[in-house]
Amino acid sequence: MISYELEKNFSIQEFIYVLRESGLGERRPMHDVDHLERMLLNSNLVVVARERGEVVGVLRALSDFSYRTFIADLAVISARQGEGIGRGMLEFARSLAPEARLILFAAENATGFYQKLGFQLHERCYQLKPEEPFR
Repeated sequence: MISYELEKNFSIQEFIYVLRESGLGERRPMHDVDHLERMLLNSNLVVVARERGEVVGVLRALSDFSYRTFIADLAVISARQGEGIGRGMLEFARSLAPEARLILFAAENATGFYQKLGFQLHERCYQLKPEEPFR
């Protein structure tokens, strides 16, 4: 049985494991452990899915627990994808901030998953990458 818990001290080793095993590591700075550690430590909402103590998924987010919850990572190890674990972590996160809108960037191969859950594409999302200057 999968358990979902809010974790304040999720280990960097487990975070790296889930990123690698889920495929999400392909789009994260896996070569820079310090960067990954800062990403994890500065998130104020980390939900971990475990089965018999073993980590099978993680949701990392920033939330004001009132109006917006920005999902930064939603990762389930590939051997367990398709079992509802990602949905379970999203539902758990929403239960902690039921009034907050959930917002995220979807990986290219995950758009169908989010659409199936009812997420809608937002037409006014913008980004400025670190290497891009303000004009």
